[in-house]
Amino acid sequence: MSNWHHRGQSWAPELITPESAGIPADPRALAGHLASADVREILDRHQALLIRGFDVTEASLAGVMPLLLPERLAYIHGNTPRTKVGENVYTSTEYPPEYAISMHSELSYAPAWPARLLFFCVQPSATGGATPLLDNAAWLAALDEPLRREFSGGLCYRQYLHGGRGFGKSWQATFETDDRAQVEKILAPTGTQWEWTAGNALRTRTVRPATIRHPATGEELWFNQADQWHPATLGEDTMRELASIVPADELPQSVTFADGSPIPAEYVTRIRDTGLELAHDIAWQQGDVLLVDNLTLAHGRRPYSGARRVLVAMSH
Repeated sequence: MSNWHHRGQSWAPELITPESAGIPADPRALAGHLASADVREILDRHQALLIRGFDVTEASLAGVMPLLLPERLAYIHGNTPRTKVGENVYTSTEYPPEYAISMHSELSYAPAWPARLLFFCVQPSATGGATPLLDNAAWLAALDEPLRREFSGGLCYRQYLHGGRGFGKSWQATFETDDRAQVEKILAPTGTQWEWTAGNALRTRTVRPATIRHPATGEELWFNQADQWHPATLGEDTMRELASIVPADELPQSVTFADGSPIPAEYVTRIRDTGLELAHDIAWQQGDVLLVDNLTLAHGRRPYSGARRVLVAMSH
């Protein structure tokens, strides 16, 4: 059983502060402390690690990040809009602030995903903007058995990535290359089906399970992005507007059950709402560093007002 089940709503990430670590409030002291810590063991026990009060800045983050992320990964095959601001360091999802971002594990729709995520708060928002976290086993347990049974056969994710002009992300931005051969090299070992269109767009089709087993514990985890890829969670007005301007086969992303049958709208809204309701919010403070086990935890974003800058990096 995961820690979340034992702790219920009292769950919180492991917290490192100058006081708890007995060291100065300085990024160099923090780096020295982390160098002697067993980060893997901390994540195994607590699922997330929050570092607070060390006056970490965007510049000094470079001395801390390698101790938390063994090898930073590029956001290849990612479906959300981000800006690359450094060596495999990105802005968090650039989505209108008035909307919540529902719970998800990063790249859970893809054949490969990062094991760890690191978030860094450059500037917290004026109001709202928390990053909620949710144990994926607890999320699965909260869904009713008929719904879980419907998803047991897996999901089919489809993407339409334009060639530089169009709605949504381009394949060049998605794969961080303008070389078709490089894209095919990335996709070939993943089991993804793809085709290039006459207009230089790329269509992909990937079948993935809705749940996975934790490799160490065997615990079953909810691990998919059905609600984020389904147009029903955009709202009826947005769905109608999209249908009027984008053909169904050119939606940037869509999802069905693995056999191609449609997923009822009520299923994905129930999944989304359950996840957001159960999640534990991390309210950001400037300089916070949050390390998350991407397999066991889902994350999201609460609506906010004012400027907000949170960066993200990923690793195996």
